[in-house]
Amino acid sequence: MPIVREPLDPKLSLWHFLAYELRYERERHGLSLTQMGTVINAARSTVSNIEAGRRKIDDRQAKAIDGTWGTGRLFELLLWYAQTSHGPDWGRTYVRYEATAEMIKIYHGQAIPGVLQTDDYTRALLQVGSATDVEAELAERIARKRAVLDRPDPPFIWILMDESVLACPVGGPDVIREQLRHLRELADRPNLIIRIIPTSAGAHQGFDGPIRIISLDTRDVAYSGAQNGGRLIEDPAEVKQLAVKFDRIGAKAASEDGSRALIEQYLERFS
Repeated sequence: MPIVREPLDPKLSLWHFLAYELRYERERHGLSLTQMGTVINAARSTVSNIEAGRRKIDDRQAKAIDGTWGTGRLFELLLWYAQTSHGPDWGRTYVRYEATAEMIKIYHGQAIPGVLQTDDYTRALLQVGSATDVEAELAERIARKRAVLDRPDPPFIWILMDESVLACPVGGPDVIREQLRHLRELADRPNLIIRIIPTSAGAHQGFDGPIRIISLDTRDVAYSGAQNGGRLIEDPAEVKQLAVKFDRIGAKAASEDGSRALIEQYLERFS
């Protein structure tokens, strides 16, 4: 007999509710997974993965479902609300996107972005943060960093940072000195651009918080940082808004050569 999988808990998130509702309506209309695939122009396995929460429907598929079942704009609106909400498993999804990205754009105004951190710098941040198991969290972050930087086909990475990040002695003089040396070396990689926003540039849109734009094979997603967690953003319109904000922050940054000079200045200060 085929294995009957329990439906997702619709109370966990809007994504789970959407998948739950899709399965409910499919079964109510007496459709098999294969028949449902015909409705949304997808394979049987894709429908199964959508109902299991491993994949998500897109706008075209949502409209096809509403049109087939006469549900008004129910699935189209559920998809819109899910895209603008904060799912419980967003962290795992983000890590998967990061590890397969073609390009990653990062702005951070308070610390060296994780992908560029030395292990000691990361440990120093974790020790003053909310991590309950510093070494376990450190190991996880190191693995994430290597999954991005050590890939056979690493993504193109564009980093924007405030000058104040270079001046903050995270972990003490020895740790920040090694971090700045590491940063200087990474700046020579062909797939990396590091640009520093001088303090003299004044206020800019990055003051709202850190952001990341992740370019995948077929689309872009984004991440917006905040206290006690951030938000993974998949709605194309909101991703585009953050991409424009990243470009406007970048307009305040020094050139690559000017940024290297700033890194050198702070390296000398801590030497």
